[in-house]
Amino acid sequence: MKKIHRIICTFFAAAFLAPVSLWAADFGVLLDQNAGLGGAGSGPAFDYEANIIPRFSSMLGDSGDVIITAGLTIGVQDKDFYCIPELMRAELSWRFGDAKITAGRIQYSAPFAYIAEGLFDGFQFLYVTQAGTFNAGIWYTGLLCKKKANIAMTTEDAVSCYTAVDYGDFAGTYFASRRMVMSLGWEHPALAELVRIKAAVIAQIDLNGRDNYLNSQYLTAKAGIPAGQFMFELGGALELAETANDDPRVSLAGEAGLLWNLPTAFPSRLSLNGYFSSGTASGGSPAAFTPITAKPCGAILEAGPSAISSYSIDYTARLHKTFSASLTSTYFIRNDLGTYTYYPVDIENEDTSQARGEHFLGNEFFAQMVWSPVSDLQINLGGGVFLPVMGNAAPGREPLWRIKLAAVMALY
Repeated sequence: MKKIHRIICTFFAAAFLAPVSLWAADFGVLLDQNAGLGGAGSGPAFDYEANIIPRFSSMLGDSGDVIITAGLTIGVQDKDFYCIPELMRAELSWRFGDAKITAGRIQYSAPFAYIAEGLFDGFQFLYVTQAGTFNAGIWYTGLLCKKKANIAMTTEDAVSCYTAVDYGDFAGTYFASRRMVMSLGWEHPALAELVRIKAAVIAQIDLNGRDNYLNSQYLTAKAGIPAGQFMFELGGALELAETANDDPRVSLAGEAGLLWNLPTAFPSRLSLNGYFSSGTASGGSPAAFTPITAKPCGAILEAGPSAISSYSIDYTARLHKTFSASLTSTYFIRNDLGTYTYYPVDIENEDTSQARGEHFLGNEFFAQMVWSPVSDLQINLGGGVFLPVMGNAAPGREPLWRIKLAAVMALY
């Protein structure tokens, strides 16, 4: 406990004292809390998490900006207590003419967000021209908190992500998988005065020093076409990966969406979305899609993005200036029979053993309400259920349900 206390004290001392040397700093503290209750089959499980987030930002002259955000997460899951400090966004940026360079812990999202999205340590360069904005970046992931980075490209990565942080072996259990990520991208807000487009070439190199390494490269793009009250979106990626045991393998992933701003008395929107990622074919090509960060699919099932298809319809309405609500239905299909092995196909029993050779997992229903009575308080209540009985992969499994309550409050 003394070691934990020293880490926490050092962490907050750095977070609070760093802005002292900066002039005109905008400083604040957020409290982000969430509690959940849910499960499948046996008795419900309860979890709670609170995140204290000190943050500040400041301008450096006329051309520079600095932003630093830290966090201390305290929670209970499966009756286990955990306390995790984290340096979140911490970046220094400088503009010169039409160019901008940013260094530190940077928020990055690939054009096709399922490849990579989150915080990365490194540098990014942007250059604005009449032909669009060009960007280049290089980052390292091995100093990130593994729980937030969510890098699960290999079996070893996934096991590490779900292993609790042990302060007796902090260096071996806190940090994310060690990988170097590089990106060269371009975006245009209105190509041909119509199409919003982003494209990038992304590569990652495995630096973990394991025999079963995984290196990968991605060609990715996303386009959006507004048409009155409608918006059409299409994105995707082509992946080439190399491992020690296999020949180079090719995989695919893509998404398509249609958004319709409804002509109602209050702001409302109906959206249709589809996501697909290739699984491992019997002939070996294509292979299972392996993104850098594992962005989950679904609010209840939270399926990994490899070898999964999901099709959803969502209705969102802002019923009052302080209150909005949404309802989503999502259907899940696994695209091979070996990559996705989690609920509801994670066990063999009398109800599921006869149906493990099928692909249709089931349907998820999720509803959410957001209330923000004042600018520094937001309360979010959501709940839903995933029904395996609506599929044929494991129709005998119990429904998976969850209710969650979250509140974000500005303390200062």
